[in-house]
Amino acid sequence: MADVTSEDIQFRDDVTVELVKATAQDSDVIFAARVSTLGEQSLHPAEDDAQSGGLIRYLMRERHGSPFEHSNFTFYVQAPIFVWREHMRHRMCSYNEESGRYRQLRPVFYLPSPERRLVQVGKTGAYDFIDGTPEQYAVVSEATESACRKSYESYEAMLAAGVAREVARIVLPVNIYSSAYVSMNARGLMNFLSLRRKSEDSRFPSYPQREIEMVAERYEEEWAKLMPLTHAAFVANGRVAP
Repeated sequence: MADVTSEDIQFRDDVTVELVKATAQDSDVIFAARVSTLGEQSLHPAEDDAQSGGLIRYLMRERHGSPFEHSNFTFYVQAPIFVWREHMRHRMCSYNEESGRYRQLRPVFYLPSPERRLVQVGKTGAYDFIDGTPEQYAVVSEATESACRKSYESYEAMLAAGVAREVARIVLPVNIYSSAYVSMNARGLMNFLSLRRKSEDSRFPSYPQREIEMVAERYEEEWAKLMPLTHAAFVANGRVAP
């Protein structure tokens, strides 16, 4: 790759989520559910949308989860490393991430936008965030930019001295961006969304960090387009994963 220097440093306040491929449609759920009673006849379902929607709602409500495991998605995601630390707690996903051992990491860092709420109120497990003041945002912005520039300069200095990339990267902060392919099935995606989206429709409250919620929002947009009946059943069921 071309030489990357601290002069190329960038700050972003967003994430990238692209649907790379999917084998996912509502009929996948119907095939999988019907095989238990119809065997080979399940390959030729006769249900219309109303019947299919009713069956999907039943499966969701009664938490018969395995029929939802036959629809699959692969996303390409760029996000800060602190987001990846949370994302990889979801072990129903498969990951392949870029490696700081094998390539020089690009100087792209996360900096919250002025709209990002900065102040936490309430106790652990039942809290919310409110807007920060202009002064608080200025502190965040100035401190983050200064720390990132200094850390990347130190990273470059070690690389220039012949230090291995896997050692030099230790000075980089967790707001540097990393990219990965993420694959999961619809059941795993619903589990992810139940925990990483805050919604008034949720039966159980969730308190996701805003940055991982941005990833979850993009996942849900793509999923809802491909599997509208399943998505509607998930929402109607209080966003509880089966």
